[in-house]
Amino acid sequence: MRYLLRYHAEYRYSGPVFDQHNVLRVTPATTPLQRVRGFRVVVEPSARTRTYSDYFGTEVVEFNVPGEHERLAITAEGEVVNEEPSAPPHGDWELTKADAYTDRGGEFLLRADDEPRNGGLAELRDAIATDTPRQTLEALCRVIPDRFEYKPGATFVGSTVDDLLEGGAGVCQDFVHLSLILLRDAGLAARYVSGYLFAGPENGGGNSVEVNTHAWVEALVPGADGEEAIWVGADPTNRTLAGDEHVKIGHGRHYGDVAPIRGVYRGAGGAAGHAVNVRMTRVTS
Repeated sequence: MRYLLRYHAEYRYSGPVFDQHNVLRVTPATTPLQRVRGFRVVVEPSARTRTYSDYFGTEVVEFNVPGEHERLAITAEGEVVNEEPSAPPHGDWELTKADAYTDRGGEFLLRADDEPRNGGLAELRDAIATDTPRQTLEALCRVIPDRFEYKPGATFVGSTVDDLLEGGAGVCQDFVHLSLILLRDAGLAARYVSGYLFAGPENGGGNSVEVNTHAWVEALVPGADGEEAIWVGADPTNRTLAGDEHVKIGHGRHYGDVAPIRGVYRGAGGAAGHAVNVRMTRVTS
């Protein structure tokens, strides 16, 4: 599957600001299943960009706007070619206790500091408990959307899993943070993934759509009969394992490791408004 991607963010300020420094994580990753062509970032006012890979391997674009300005625009665009992932392996739970597995899982096996302590997850843990790690990952994609409503505005970027449990509704970021807790508690290494999801109209028409940045989870699923464990994507928001319509940007322990943009600036002007638009075009020829 081939996609043309265009990410555009625009920020306006109530007065002049200056010495603005930002880091972007919007560039699709290069992986064995994903190839990136001609991706570039343009900033207005004009700024020199620097690109590097962070601790987790996500590509970061960094820039500074030293002079006064009341508007900042960021445009990133390019092409991505995706392949459909192979079926997840069927290794058993015993393999998740082996040194080879825990060494690869590393910090993605560690429990989060903000995990609920009131026993509210017991039912969910039981609901995804299955005979194999792969089945648990598949069960997760059914259980979370069955228990919680997808509802934009029900939570905000700083919301916790406690907020999701109490309110019964949230967005993809909340569903992934809950997934991380459940999978790690079960003994599976799991990481937060940020990216784009091509979600065409329900009638199947249209190859160009407006989307938002999306989140899903990757779990390290052990292989059977001597096969190596592999990272398998799962999207509980959409009740499915990740496929070639999922375009990965990067991964981390949680949302904070892969937030699309972070920055600071100086000046008396406050934020007067901002807008972010992402367009994905599926190329069929």
